[in-house]
Amino acid sequence: MRTVAEIEAAIERLSPEEVEELATWLDQRRPSVGFDSEVEEAWSIEIQRRVAEIESGRAEFIPGEQVMDELRKIAGR
Repeated sequence: MRTVAEIEAAIERLSPEEVEELATWLDQRRPSVGFDSEVEEAWSIEIQRRVAEIESGRAEFIPGEQVMDELRKIAGR
């Protein structure tokens, strides 16, 4: 059995199309947590919109360390 870190590393090597396929596969297999079908559909649409934005190059990425620095400033640390 592979470790979570090994699986994560393998996922990072996937193409965007393969990531989409994996996400769909995982979504179909996750246990239902009782969300309303309208909520599920809205999230599905939002996810597709975000993926399209990333794939088109329109998305602006912010490095995690920059985000954390800004949060620390807000929190006064």
